[in-house]
Amino acid sequence: MARKHSGKKIDGWIVIDKPHGMGSTKVVSKCRYLTDAKKAGHAGTLDPLATGVLPIALGEATKTIPYIMDAHKTYQFTVKWGEARTTDDLEGEITHSSDIRPHTEDIKKVIPAFLGKIKQVPPAYSAVKINGKRAYALARAGEEVEIKEREVEIFDLKLLKSTVDNAAFEMTCSKGTYVRSLGRDLALKLGTFGHITHLRRTKVGPFDLSDTISLVKLEELVHSAPLEEWILNVMTVLDDILALAVTEEQADFLKNGGFISLDDLKECLPPSSSSGQTLKAMEGDKLIALCEISNTHLKPVRVFNL
Repeated sequence: MARKHSGKKIDGWIVIDKPHGMGSTKVVSKCRYLTDAKKAGHAGTLDPLATGVLPIALGEATKTIPYIMDAHKTYQFTVKWGEARTTDDLEGEITHSSDIRPHTEDIKKVIPAFLGKIKQVPPAYSAVKINGKRAYALARAGEEVEIKEREVEIFDLKLLKSTVDNAAFEMTCSKGTYVRSLGRDLALKLGTFGHITHLRRTKVGPFDLSDTISLVKLEELVHSAPLEEWILNVMTVLDDILALAVTEEQADFLKNGGFISLDDLKECLPPSSSSGQTLKAMEGDKLIALCEISNTHLKPVRVFNL
């Protein structure tokens, strides 16, 4: 008999090593079922064919998802030369082919053209919305998909291995970067066609592969280990946000949506704080709220019930 969700209060992060062939939403559903958590969400979609780091937020951690969505991400991927596909990966049908196979030195020479801020057109089979509809839905329906290019940033791109037909790379990039598009564009720059055959995300913000567990392992752990042993703290993704110590009275005020005058915080405001900045209000070791500094007040943006 299927177990119903009782909506347990579980707050924190689980980092799953997403298996091949499973969508990110299904991974979230599986984690929520296994933990019986009241709320769950993920920080950054992975294609079904991709594997690797998929951070899952449970309970109050879901309020911190926006603070990791902008984080840098690192991927390892393989491009197969000589074939363009409708999906820019193994799933699609072959649309163009070429006998040209780039040499290792030629690949190294074009890499600088893809570093820094670049323009990129997402794949036709992607979750980008066009007139309110997902691009992949339009493409599967046989409609012509025209997606506008967008700016992304690639901080590092290195060639790991090169053979006659394939090349393996590692890339660190901004949010919104499509690895499938990069593989396609690398090939075109080299005078051939290409598509992604292997894609693994190795890092998202503070999380890397050393933090991950498999869904199989998670299923074992929920029956044998205390929650504290396999759920990471809510604040894990907030390390870069300055802390502000507040009193018990101020903590209660913030929890109820109250604004605190900066004049009352002069002695405890971080020296580098400025208007528009986000701070994490802490009562001792307890996270109370994420707050924004205005010209005159500190106002709560996200309040936590931990």
